[in-house]
Amino acid sequence: MTQHNAPSTPGFEIWTAYFEANLARHDRLDALIPWDSVSPLPPEDLAAIARSLQRFELGESGDGRGLLSKARGRNDHGYDWALRLFVTEEQKHSALFRAALLRFGTEPLSAHWTDGAFVALRRMLGLRTEVTLFLIVETVAMEYFAALSRCADPVVQGVARRILTDEVEHVRFQIDQLRLGFEDTPRPGRLLAASAAWMLALGTATVLAIDHGSALRACGLSPAVFWHRALRHFGRALPLAFRLNGEAASFGPSVQPSSDRLGRVGRVPARVPALAHVAAVQAAPV
Repeated sequence: MTQHNAPSTPGFEIWTAYFEANLARHDRLDALIPWDSVSPLPPEDLAAIARSLQRFELGESGDGRGLLSKARGRNDHGYDWALRLFVTEEQKHSALFRAALLRFGTEPLSAHWTDGAFVALRRMLGLRTEVTLFLIVETVAMEYFAALSRCADPVVQGVARRILTDEVEHVRFQIDQLRLGFEDTPRPGRLLAASAAWMLALGTATVLAIDHGSALRACGLSPAVFWHRALRHFGRALPLAFRLNGEAASFGPSVQPSSDRLGRVGRVPARVPALAHVAAVQAAPV
């Protein structure tokens, strides 16, 4: 991989190293998903989970062009590169969802109103707001993936566990981005932005609980319990992201990247053909 030789914000080099180290780790984890296994779930539960995965696949499938374009306005190539690697990880999630849908015999969606609303909101506003939306969606979705990780279907369980390991770090990445973005914003402005984010999180958790309620119930979690737990996840991230707790330092990933794995791109398992184009994107120089 080729990185730009240009000034970068201190703290984001560790994110670049983390995302690059993930390339090999992802391939090992993806290969552990038992794609040929038989599902023990009844047809109605499989149909509910498939409908839910369709919507998540659509939401994760974007190329991040708008986000990356806004980020380039910072003129910080180190940050740009970390963000590009983050987008690539999101695309890999979409590929995993797509592979699970193919196993169910279900076609991916080309459009859905929730994705359309999210994309429209992102495009209307600036970089900080777009990152805030990512933080909201990823913190709320953590409880969704936790529920799917307890699903009786071994493929759904494996995909959810694999993605959940990424989402924990993605939330920390969004927090670091927002802490940087609000670094020079006075506290009243940060409080106002945090209040707006909380209202959006309430709406997001509510929509997800209703729209994906059947899939949550199929995995043993009631939508009401999901709603409370999802907002609790966001509530923990909120004061950190908007600098309401006095913490000054960036957080970085919770695990340290292993230097001997940086830049490695392993083989994509043959049974997950949808992942092949993502590996090509990761390997291509910028």
